[in-house]
Amino acid sequence: MRLKSDIWVAALLRRCSAQGHFGAVIHHGADEAGVIFIYINHLDGTYDLLSPPPGPAYDENGERRFIKQFDSPVDWDKANEVVQKRRKFDPDLWAVEIEDRNGFAGITIETENFS
Repeated sequence: MRLKSDIWVAALLRRCSAQGHFGAVIHHGADEAGVIFIYINHLDGTYDLLSPPPGPAYDENGERRFIKQFDSPVDWDKANEVVQKRRKFDPDLWAVEIEDRNGFAGITIETENFS
């Protein structure tokens, strides 16, 4: 069963809070099915940007899939540029920021090469 985007984001933020990570919605998208971008703030001025991969947004178990937009962490401006460009033609997208110094706040990252 696929969760609506608003429920999935609320659950993500609750899980992050329980793990000791701060998270917040930067841009509220469509409640039903907005795509979700996640900024991982490493608290050192660098960010990883997670986005849906090309193709299906869900795996065979119905879990949301994410890929890293960059090979290594980047500054805020570079990460935010990707999201702002996407918002120009998809205003329903969600942008969420999570603070995690050492990882991805428990989010599973696809490792296939999609380029």
